Amino acid sequence: MRAPLSAPLAAAIFACSLGLLGSSFPSGIQATRPVAAFSRSYLGFDRNRYPGDPALKLLRQTFSFSGYWLNTPPNESSNTWEGKRQVLTSNGFGFLVLFNRRLYRELKAPADPRTLGKNDAAAAVRAAKKEGFFEGTVIFLDQEEGGRMLPEQRAYVYAWIDAVNASGYRAGVYCSGIPANESGGATIITANDLRDNADQRKIVFLIYNDSCPPSPGCAFPSNPPSPQQSGIPFAAIWQFAQSPRRREITARCPSNYHKDGNCYPPLLPSTDGVNIDLDSADSPDPSSGRR
Repeated sequence: MRAPLSAPLAAAIFACSLGLLGSSFPSGIQATRPVAAFSRSYLGFDRNRYPGDPALKLLRQTFSFSGYWLNTPPNESSNTWEGKRQVLTSNGFGFLVLFNRRLYRELKAPADPRTLGKNDAAAAVRAAKKEGFFEGTVIFLDQEEGGRMLPEQRAYVYAWIDAVNASGYRAGVYCSGIPANESGGATIITANDLRDNADQRKIVFLIYNDSCPPSPGCAFPSNPPSPQQSGIPFAAIWQFAQSPRRREITARCPSNYHKDGNCYPPLLPSTDGVNIDLDSADSPDPSSGRR
């Protein structure tokens, strides 16, 4: 998953990307618990291309969960994760289940964004069932455009959320936790904008904030920072590092990114080309996808 740096869809828009609810969370995930209420956090990774079966045993020594795409990821021509749930399960991974979204240009008239949202939710549910994920699994919409959501974007996202929640699965959104500048010196955080206008909808938030601080950069602590340390108190998952790094906001990160700008797992050589994004969650199976 790679969030774009900016998306000039309206005045002063900064990039927003579409993360999870573990079995220990109550169904009303909108409620917030203090950081001290969590005993530990778990480290996971995501990437658009499947890393390959031989890499899983080494990756599992560092990571508790893995991202898992239900459809073709951004900037890819096919979905290489398809059919890989069982091998990931047998290697002990939990899941962060992801569904790629529509771009803003696809939501403008004469398109009906609500209809597109419902149709895409149905496609996500069909794919989840095909891949063996049972009802109750959290599916995250990878919403990579934003800043303050435009009306068409809100209509699409909320229609998608409503349809997924009505299906027996649970809806999540991956979006920005970084303040974006607006005119007049104001700022907006996409996660707050989506939550504040959600009308009591149940949404699980996977947010990205790879700026340092609060991000530790490309780091692999045994007890990673909690999602709430991202600056978003209602975050269930925090993507805190991306490949490649965005140098303008990671300049203060520890120098643990590779010289090519990517983040590589500690037990695989960079020559293998398995660069990753890093995530922390309050559950080793944040989508509850192992059942």
